[in-house]
Amino acid sequence: MSDNVKKIGLFGLIAMVVGSMIGGGVFNIPSNMADSSALGPVIIAWLITALGMYFLANTFKILSEKRPDLSSGIYSYASAGFGKYVGFNSAWGYWLSAAIGNVSFAVMVMDALGFFFPVFHGGNNWQSIVGGTIIIWGMNALVMRGVNGAALLNVISTVAKLIPLFLFIIILLFAFHWDKMSFDLWGTQNPSLGDIPKQLKGTMLVTLWAFIGIEGAVVISGRAKNKKDVGKATLIGFIGALLIYASISIFSFGIMNQANLAKLESPSTAYVLQAIVGNWGAILINIGIIISILGAWIAWTIITAEVSSTAAEEGVLPKYLKRLNKKQSPAPALITTSIIMQITLFTVLIANNAYMAIISMAGSMILIPYALSAMYLWKLSSGGKGFEKDNKGKIFAVITGIIATVYGIWLVYAAGLKYILMASILYALGILVYIRAHKEKKTDDILFKPYEKIIAIILVILALIAAVMMIAGHITIEHWVEWFDTHYKNLR
Repeated sequence: MSDNVKKIGLFGLIAMVVGSMIGGGVFNIPSNMADSSALGPVIIAWLITALGMYFLANTFKILSEKRPDLSSGIYSYASAGFGKYVGFNSAWGYWLSAAIGNVSFAVMVMDALGFFFPVFHGGNNWQSIVGGTIIIWGMNALVMRGVNGAALLNVISTVAKLIPLFLFIIILLFAFHWDKMSFDLWGTQNPSLGDIPKQLKGTMLVTLWAFIGIEGAVVISGRAKNKKDVGKATLIGFIGALLIYASISIFSFGIMNQANLAKLESPSTAYVLQAIVGNWGAILINIGIIISILGAWIAWTIITAEVSSTAAEEGVLPKYLKRLNKKQSPAPALITTSIIMQITLFTVLIANNAYMAIISMAGSMILIPYALSAMYLWKLSSGGKGFEKDNKGKIFAVITGIIATVYGIWLVYAAGLKYILMASILYALGILVYIRAHKEKKTDDILFKPYEKIIAIILVILALIAAVMMIAGHITIEHWVEWFDTHYKNLR
């Protein structure tokens, strides 16, 4: 990458973090949270999530400060800690997950447009596919003109999306009633909710996906004006998103009780605001959704292009992906990503079952790089590298690495081990890509080290088991629909 390219400053990095975390799902979080929990467990779930994500955010902060040379971000941490093949799987899984997941933006934005233009209602008819296709390639053209220019537009869209959210929160703070919030705080009057542990489990599955994108600044760290800003942006973006998510979900209980919130259609914030101020509230929220999704789409378009091109620079993805155009934008990576998105979008219309399966498999893959990054910090800080003159910093880094590792592994488990098993199919297919990239390097390095060969064999075996389970019907379309509704459709 040319040193003459204008770099991204702190505010742009913060916007990348916030923009990638806050998409369309925030506008449906009141009903998502109330669907399985009363207010008490909701508050506890946010506290637990805040603690876990704080250590994960600090993981990225510490690594960006201690290893600024690893500018390939979330891929390079896995590679530096556990070898090229593990690093490849981190990059491959993250890239596929982000690219395929971006298609959910197309479905959501067209569904939101359906509020104003009924022809798009549902977001999965041919009119919506045409509209989604136009936006996919429009985003491609936008980032093709320069990542830094697109990042600036992401800053503008992030500010624009925060305006209706802040307005909603301010109105909530003035309109909520303490008696409604304190009514049946623990859900004891609604037996269908179950006990507190059960309510916590259901709510934690919602909070789990709220912070996907926290690594946004890390992914584009190679374009940061100041490497130290990467860690700051990650922490500031996390705190900002946490306050927004928690405020909306908690204070909505002061407008409607749990049962009524749970019954609201998507987007539930529109109906909460409508109950306070009338129809203009619903119109405002739906406009906000469109702006928010488009803004998040810009951020994730940049992220998918950067993670694939930087991994290609390291030689673990095919080398054509690393090429930059005159605007210093990774054009081949953008085009390849857009083609993946386009193919996935078409499956929405012609084979919805296949779409559900693909997005469910890919979705859970994005959590594995988080766990690997945390494990690398644990390994790095335990060895003392970079902490020779900072014993207190070393102790904090070790504690951060341990807690973040435990939390990262829990994230993978909570997302559903059966979906990780299904994802092994995509990981196994990645072996072919890894072999091609290795051949292109033309080095004397061995393809697989002994432990990497074992990992590859295990992935192939798991992929075969997953394929047999799908054929035998042990994983059905109902599972895919449940996963999509719980995760990407409502929370990205």
